[in-house]
Amino acid sequence: MSDQDRLKALRVRIDSLDEKILELISERARCAEEVARVKLAALKPGETPVFYRPEREAWVLRHIMEINQGPLGNEEVARLFREIMSSCLALEHPLKVAYLGPEGTFTQAAALKHFGQAVISTPMAAIDEVFREVVAGAVNFGVVPVENSTEGAVNHTLDSFLEHDLVICGEVELRIHHHLLVGENTKTDGITRIYSHAQSLAQCRKWLDAHYPSVERVAVSSNADAARRVRSEWNSAAIAGDMAAQLYGLTKLAEKIEDRPDNSTRFLIIGNQEVPPTGDDKTSIIVSMSNKPGALHELLVPFHESGIDLTRIETRPSRSGKWTYVFFIDFVGHRHDPLVKSVLERLSQEAVALKVLGSYPKAVL
Repeated sequence: MSDQDRLKALRVRIDSLDEKILELISERARCAEEVARVKLAALKPGETPVFYRPEREAWVLRHIMEINQGPLGNEEVARLFREIMSSCLALEHPLKVAYLGPEGTFTQAAALKHFGQAVISTPMAAIDEVFREVVAGAVNFGVVPVENSTEGAVNHTLDSFLEHDLVICGEVELRIHHHLLVGENTKTDGITRIYSHAQSLAQCRKWLDAHYPSVERVAVSSNADAARRVRSEWNSAAIAGDMAAQLYGLTKLAEKIEDRPDNSTRFLIIGNQEVPPTGDDKTSIIVSMSNKPGALHELLVPFHESGIDLTRIETRPSRSGKWTYVFFIDFVGHRHDPLVKSVLERLSQEAVALKVLGSYPKAVL
C-alpha cells in the first residue's frame, strides 16, 4: 500500500472515530438533561436544587487521569473532560461565576480552567465585590486569588473572609507566565513606560532591570487594564498573560519574562454549599487565640500530635482589638474525617474563636 493510500485509510478511520465520539458526547449530554429532571422532581417544597457538585467533578477528573493510557497526557485528557462536563452542566443549569476582573485577568483564566468555558462569567472590580455577589445570590460561585508562590498571601482575600460568611468549595492552581506586550502602533525602540499590576512588576523585576532598566514602571489595577492602555499609546508596553494578549489584540515582544519559572498562583472557589469528602481534600479555618505567650504553640500542637499536614498558615490583624491577630490555616483532610473532627473539637475548646471556612477537593488541574 502506498503512503497516499495509507493516509487515506487513516483519515477514513479518524472520521469514523469522530462520529463515534460525537455520538457518545451527545449521549452524555442527554444523561445530564435527565439528571436535571430527576433532581428537580425529587425536590421538597422550599428546597434549592444543587446542580454543581465539586466532589463529583474532582472524582471524575482524577478517575480519568488514573485510567488514561496515553498517548495524550493526563492533564490534557482532564482538560478535555472538563470542557465536556462544563457543557453538559450548562444543559442542566448554567453556572454564574464572578471573578476579579476586568476581562483578561489571570483570575478569569483560573475561573475558566476550573469551571470550563460554558459558565457565565462576570468580572468584578474588587475582591470584596466578588464576595458580595456570592453573598447576595447574584452568582453561584466566585473566584478570588489567595496566594502567589513568590509574592505570598493576597491579604484582601483573607480580610474578606473575616467580613463574609461563605464556604470555600474548591481551589485551582495556575502557572503564571508574564509576557511583554505591545500594540500595533507601538514603536518598540521608543518604549518609555511599562504598565502592569504591582505584583507582576515585582515578579519580573530582575528581567526588567536587565532589559529595560531606565523605563518607567507604572502599577495599575490589573494586568488586563495594563493591556487595554497599551492599545492607544505608541510609547508604552504592558506585562500581562495570554488571555489579555488575545483579548486586546497585542503582540508578544518577549515571552515568559517572570523571574521564577515556577511562578504560580492559587485561587479559591467561594460559594454557599458544603462539599462532601472525596478522599483527597483540604480544609481551611480561621482561628483566634488569646493574646498570651505560647498561643501559637498551643494552636499547632493538636495538628502535630495528630499527624495532620499543615499546608499554609498566615496571620492577619483581628477586627476585635489593637495588636490582636487571627490565624488562617490550611491543612490536609476533610472536616468530617474522624481525625480532623477531633482536632477541630480540641481547638474549639482552646481558641477564642474558630471558623471553618470549608473543606474541598485538592486542585486536580
